[in-house]
Amino acid sequence: MLTNERKEQLTKLCQELLRNPSVSGEEDKVVEAIKKAFKEMGYDDCFVDAYGNVIGHIKGNKPGKSILFDGHIDTVPVPDDSKWKHAPFGGEIEDGKIYGRGASDMKGAVSAMIAAVSYFAEDTKKDFAGDLYVAGVVHEEIFEGIAARKISEAINPDLVVIGEASELNLKRGQRGRAEVVIETFGKPAHSANPEKGINAVYKMSKIIEKVQDIETIEQPVLGKGILVLTDIKSSPYPGASVVPDYCKATFDRRLLVGETKESVLAPVIALVEELKKQDPELDAKVSYAIGKERCFTGEVIEGERFFPGWLYDEEDDFVQAAYKGLKDVGINPEIAHYSFCTNGSHYAGEKGIKTIGFGPSKENLAHTIDEYIEQEQLYKGAEGYYGILKSVYSK
Repeated sequence: MLTNERKEQLTKLCQELLRNPSVSGEEDKVVEAIKKAFKEMGYDDCFVDAYGNVIGHIKGNKPGKSILFDGHIDTVPVPDDSKWKHAPFGGEIEDGKIYGRGASDMKGAVSAMIAAVSYFAEDTKKDFAGDLYVAGVVHEEIFEGIAARKISEAINPDLVVIGEASELNLKRGQRGRAEVVIETFGKPAHSANPEKGINAVYKMSKIIEKVQDIETIEQPVLGKGILVLTDIKSSPYPGASVVPDYCKATFDRRLLVGETKESVLAPVIALVEELKKQDPELDAKVSYAIGKERCFTGEVIEGERFFPGWLYDEEDDFVQAAYKGLKDVGINPEIAHYSFCTNGSHYAGEKGIKTIGFGPSKENLAHTIDEYIEQEQLYKGAEGYYGILKSVYSK
């Protein structure tokens, strides 16, 4: 499937995407590069939605199922490029590795998706039943799954392939993630007379101590629904000579399949209500963190930070079709699940759309200095996506 000419084209595409910086909210330049690639590689059409997601489309000769390949195009920042041996936006190649911010997470995978879909359509002369889509998704790094809502609204896919790095293994699920916020409200006073105030931090400390005793659920495949303190802030800040009248603690909660917004908050709310009975001065509130991000299009994404978990059975038809497709192109994947959160939280977790994960490169290369993707992984990633398509459409 991948001739030398195609390998060269894929490599250059990956380099081009890496040369266009695209920190979350500033993906406009890489979107233009992807639009150009869609046009040059035979896509029938493409569009950019209100959030800035760029979606390319190839239509088969017959009606049938639609498959979406999803890969985010935003990256984390580069705080200090002087620490990089290779320019973070240079797309440099050395010893079979392509270097750059986002190479592994996940412009390499996006390049492989764009190429694989193009080559599949070319080789089959579009003689397949259905529609193929590739989406370059914005704002995933800080708001996973939210921008993807616009994509599913627009194309309503039957099947989704998430391209997050899996080292060429097949992923059938992931834990979700929520940010649970507890706020306590006190009464300010001069620290020389603390008895005249109500210290919101002291009130919070009692809650934090008890929160650690909450037992979260556990599932055989996905593991534990972890609840851990990740941040605490008090006000006023700086608080010299003032008893703080406000405190906010944020907890990271890893979500398992079937957990809802209500079921996750319920034990925390119950705990706080019990403590209120013991302490009439305790004034506290439990909620989810609210995220608000501005897109490069000017649109604002806003919503609760609750991203569901999802899991499909190993014997699921789509999982098995993907597995066969990968085996047919010489990849011998392990069937596992992601250890982190992806856009699958929306497609599978919120919408119930059949979803799998498969991507080139190693998970632990994301966000690192001198981030890279091995060219061999890039090529095998494209061959894997091609194999998945061939298998799915042969059924």
